[in-house]
Amino acid sequence: MVYIPHTDAERQAMLAAIGVESLEELFWDIPEKFRYPQLELPEPLSEMETLQELQFLAGLNLNANTTPTFLGAGAYRHWVPSVVDYVISRGEFYTAYTPYQAEVSQGTLQAIFEYESMICDLTGMDVANASHYDGATAAAEAVIQAYNVFRKKRNKIVLAPTVHPHYRQVIHTYTQGMGVKIVGGDDPTTSPEQLLELVDEQTACLILQTPDFLGQLHDLAGLADAIHARGKDAQLVVITNPISLGLLKPPGDYGADTVVGEGQPLGLGLNFGGPYLGFYATRAQFARQMAGRLVGKTVDLEGKDGYVMTLTTREQHIRRDKATSNICSNQGLMALAATVYMAALGRHGLRKVAELNYHKAHYAADVIDALEDFSVVRRKPFFNEFVVHCPAPVEEINTFLLEGIEAVEIIGGYDLAQDYPHLANHMLVAVTEMNSRHEIDLLAEALGAFGD
Repeated sequence: MVYIPHTDAERQAMLAAIGVESLEELFWDIPEKFRYPQLELPEPLSEMETLQELQFLAGLNLNANTTPTFLGAGAYRHWVPSVVDYVISRGEFYTAYTPYQAEVSQGTLQAIFEYESMICDLTGMDVANASHYDGATAAAEAVIQAYNVFRKKRNKIVLAPTVHPHYRQVIHTYTQGMGVKIVGGDDPTTSPEQLLELVDEQTACLILQTPDFLGQLHDLAGLADAIHARGKDAQLVVITNPISLGLLKPPGDYGADTVVGEGQPLGLGLNFGGPYLGFYATRAQFARQMAGRLVGKTVDLEGKDGYVMTLTTREQHIRRDKATSNICSNQGLMALAATVYMAALGRHGLRKVAELNYHKAHYAADVIDALEDFSVVRRKPFFNEFVVHCPAPVEEINTFLLEGIEAVEIIGGYDLAQDYPHLANHMLVAVTEMNSRHEIDLLAEALGAFGD
């Protein structure tokens, strides 16, 4: 049975409201020769032929796992242990949505509990959720949390210009219509101390990133206390790369109120941009304002361990329009992948990965800095990304790199002019444990050959 919910009169009223007379007018920008039913489609293919066609098309893509890649800017090529895909591909995990019925979801709940525990250990925070769609939505939810902590009476957000541009855009989108004023400017040379001067008693939070979008590390010791003093308990939100926490002091140790970031480096692969994982950790006193799933551990009547959904009344499926957020499902499978990754590497393995990222990036910076026409911007320490001043537009250089050297194509760095116009001819280069010395030397050789 065909079910058409709208009457002719209702359809005419909707068309009149948007200023057209017919449905056909909605497709005016599509050339007539391409409109249904005048579609000239090829003959149908068999399953075998379709698979061959798809494999051919897939082969046209550069494979970031086999092609030397120096593109980061929020998504990174890291090694993913085989055990990660093995575990998340098991049927009991792969098809699970979200644990509404805790009594029959103990395995999923335990996995989430372990994930949250590991994120707390990594960030130095009290409580973590599981989780958000990506780092950008996690950052936006941190703003909403701070806004709600002060019962929506503080409408000022201080946002560092070196926070990832996508995160900044999502924060603006989440807060539109709330009467929130976002300050901080667009100058990436603005220091945390300068941002501190913008904090006052109307400030809900100050948001910083370290390593920031330009790869720079910031010493934030004492900043949280200064923010709390100037802003009467205004919050410090820190965005970070989880791999860097294998080597660097966790934000919780220097007083951050909330720590968020992109969990993609924790065993998710690049995956053409998703699905990813926004990790989120905060102080215990803010747990009721935190969106997303929270799992706790308890014991049953027989004294056996059990896992339960905790503080679920704040969720959309209970509170509806009064919910803290529209996050009504966790990225459960992605959180599980991150859990398996962290468990497989362990504390020492994660530190080793962080050290490899750090040292390989600094080797790359040194060999590029030695080139005649290229210079590395070294205003601040960096982790695994750094900015290179180039003699020509980055787009031209990346095209040259893709043409290859020694029959090897190279995926170059990120063109910072896309987000910071005054940083034209500046490339953001990312190096991970996957980049061998040979790959780094090939990049330097190719950059040196540019313009010859």
